[in-house]
Amino acid sequence: TMKKNNKKKTIEIAKRVLGIEAKAVASLKQKLGKNFVTAIELLLFAKGKVVVSGMGKSGIICQKMASTFASTGTSSFFLHPADGAHGDLGMLGKGDVLIAVSNSGETEELIRMLPAIKRLGVKVVAMTGRANSTLSKHSDVTIDIGVKEEACPLGLAPTASTTATLAMGDALAVVLLERRGFKAEDFAMLHPAGSLGRRLLKVSEFMHAGKELPMVSPETPMKKAILEMTQKRLGLTGVKKGKRLVGIITDGDLRRALEKSPLVFEKTAGEIMTKNPKTISEDALIEAALKLMEEHSITALFAHKKGKPEEPAGIIHLHDLIKGGVI
Repeated sequence: TMKKNNKKKTIEIAKRVLGIEAKAVASLKQKLGKNFVTAIELLLFAKGKVVVSGMGKSGIICQKMASTFASTGTSSFFLHPADGAHGDLGMLGKGDVLIAVSNSGETEELIRMLPAIKRLGVKVVAMTGRANSTLSKHSDVTIDIGVKEEACPLGLAPTASTTATLAMGDALAVVLLERRGFKAEDFAMLHPAGSLGRRLLKVSEFMHAGKELPMVSPETPMKKAILEMTQKRLGLTGVKKGKRLVGIITDGDLRRALEKSPLVFEKTAGEIMTKNPKTISEDALIEAALKLMEEHSITALFAHKKGKPEEPAGIIHLHDLIKGGVI
């Protein structure tokens, strides 16, 4: 029973923490208003960079915020307040906006930076839990991130307050992203390395096209169709009538046809094919193609010409995506 009680207590504590944190984030909705809009306008029309600064655990959240801003089209970096006091303020210039994060609004290192920041003509957006704090009084606009209680029972370790700050930072980043009309393609440009960036490249950059594309007509005898499948080495062939893609024959289709009747060689491609294969635009992102392949448990997908869903342009294969480091 001791073990059982411990298990129960463990779950109860965790549930309480998640409950407090969820409430803290939800309570921020009521705090959104004129100040939030003003802050967005300052950040959106900043001629320079968005610099995010905070100490300790707030500082860790600030680093995440700066990283999210930078990857979604808002030029941004993190400035450690202690470094700021020791000359790194030279990184700041007129036209920059500083987001200063402090739950108490009294973080000494941040406050110490403010006079120099003001002299530089840098606008300050404070994110604090106390509207009448020193930080708030010396900033251009304050975003309230105050929470009722921390999840830490001692009320000492920042828990719910840092979660709330993180969520508010994401709210800022996403609003800026939408207002800028930032698209997935832009994200790919900023993330050229790594599988995430590659998933945001276009289908056309990975597809087999031209002579590499296996294709037969519905009248093609299966003997010839199998030859086409073997030569192009993609484990399938498309079936085209005029300019239209009308079907697909995969290795799996062949096996299933052989199980039904050994007379496959006497048939035509049109008789064996699976009609209306799944396709995606050559202009679509690899991410969308992957999703479609996963949804339908298929390893290859035909790409159609941009704006012409009937007309095949190429084919993408899971193996190429694995080789290309997308997966």
